Amino acid sequence: MSRILVVEDEDHLSEGLRFNLEAEGHEVAIARDGRAAVAALEAADPRFDLVLLDLMLPEMGGLEVARRVRATGNYVPILILTAKDDTQELVRGLEEGADDYLTKPFRLDELLARVRGLLRRRRWDGVAAPSDAQRPIAIGEVTVHFERFELETPGGVVNLTTRETALLRALVEREGQVITRGELLETVWGLRPETRTRVVDSFMVRLRRYIEPDPSRPRHILSVRGHGYRLLR
Repeated sequence: MSRILVVEDEDHLSEGLRFNLEAEGHEVAIARDGRAAVAALEAADPRFDLVLLDLMLPEMGGLEVARRVRATGNYVPILILTAKDDTQELVRGLEEGADDYLTKPFRLDELLARVRGLLRRRRWDGVAAPSDAQRPIAIGEVTVHFERFELETPGGVVNLTTRETALLRALVEREGQVITRGELLETVWGLRPETRTRVVDSFMVRLRRYIEPDPSRPRHILSVRGHGYRLLR
């Protein structure tokens, strides 16, 4: 049974989410404002396995919640729920450490599919990987420490989210080969390959900021127009 925190101030939506998630066999807690969410995440023992996070919240906005959670070293998967059809706002959420997003109104079956995918990824992240995958890997001037969810860079250590780590792992495992966006959606996010989302591209932007000396002229994480991405170390 997974523990899920729903951060949503609209009672009808939070209770509807609770009902459907509990019907799926999950344990669900609700926080109705941003400060309550941060307090719940700091106090939780054991930790939550997933957070469903609305962006428009009283007391403290969802972006600040995500920022504070990641600053404590908590890399619980975060799924943003937002009524904003604003690409920049969604990308900001991903940049603050969220793993995926859904725009309201959303279909229940799509939400449950996203939840299942993030929870599968979370369980996979908690399983020891083969020794080769755990060894530090050099990519240009940075070193990836998969077991610590860290990048060692010339400017210091960068803490990675579970999704960033899984995406790098997928690229390293297929080094030199082209990986399509659909393959990455399925492998890293547990989503259907045909799912329409720019989350892969948004995460690649984040990884390039960490890894590339000049993100505008990438040398290691290369785009292959019309296909996907390729890693060169």
